[in-house]
Amino acid sequence: MTMQTRSLGTTGPQVSALGLGCMGMSALYGDADRAESIATVHAALEAGVTLLDTGDFYAMGHNEMLVGEALRTAPAALREQALVSVKFGALRSPDGDWAGYDGRPAAVKNFAAYSLQRLGVDHIDVYRIARLDPDVPIEETVGAISELIEKGYVRHVGLSEVGADTIRRAAATAPIADLQIEYSLISRGIEESVLPATRELGISITAYGVLSRGLISGHFTRDRQLAANDFRAYSPRFQGENLQHNLDLVEALRKIAEQKGVSVAQIAIAWVLSRGDDIVPLVGARTRERLSESLGALDVTLDNADLAAIERAVPADAAAGDRYPAPQMAHLGSK
Repeated sequence: MTMQTRSLGTTGPQVSALGLGCMGMSALYGDADRAESIATVHAALEAGVTLLDTGDFYAMGHNEMLVGEALRTAPAALREQALVSVKFGALRSPDGDWAGYDGRPAAVKNFAAYSLQRLGVDHIDVYRIARLDPDVPIEETVGAISELIEKGYVRHVGLSEVGADTIRRAAATAPIADLQIEYSLISRGIEESVLPATRELGISITAYGVLSRGLISGHFTRDRQLAANDFRAYSPRFQGENLQHNLDLVEALRKIAEQKGVSVAQIAIAWVLSRGDDIVPLVGARTRERLSESLGALDVTLDNADLAAIERAVPADAAAGDRYPAPQMAHLGSK
């Protein structure tokens, strides 16, 4: 495995070709093992992964504290190479319910103060609101992040799950390093207008959901029982006939993977890597075993014949079901 590097846009830092999304170590996919989670972060850093992604609302701060502990207990050289991306703005209640988004400048600075403390760092490398606050112009939110940059608390402005118009308005306010948004073989909505806009403006993509929450990992089975605290128990793509249809797509992809002697997850990640050097896939591995499998995608080369076969097996818009339940879809800039 050779770890390549890619740039977060024309204004952002160099990062590893794959990043580690840490959300699942704390929330939304059932119970996780804290010791194994920290060991997985350490293993990622040792393998050359530099980009760690978290959010202040992942289990109400739990994930930031976990990432902070992983950084604190990592060897100094590995800790220094790590770049931390943080999402903020999602409001939670004590019982875990979602209560909207807050992008007001005062709130932005307040969120940052708590994130710095929980992470145990003196700056955040990329800072972004998780979803657009419909009551606050993006210019005001981005402007507040720019003020944090001026004071040394943040290095770069990021965006998350917004459409082309919002991207352009934000970029007119301050340099934008990257847009974090879902992108995978079965979530290709950004190709119509979002990706052309980011490429025009020199903004990279950090792609989450590259395995569609495990759906196209090759490990999800038709009879799998999901815990009540697992997001997928309510996700449209994992329900009834939708699930059966989507797993049929996975089986078609498995045939191509087997012909190349790689796993389904590796070929799905390799496909995202093949879409351009301006795209950095985030892998949501929660264990060292899954991390190792994901890193193997870096050694998978897809030629034109492979890509054509993948497109035939999993055409654009082939997935059944939205990627989020209806109330959450309303907050997304790219369907």
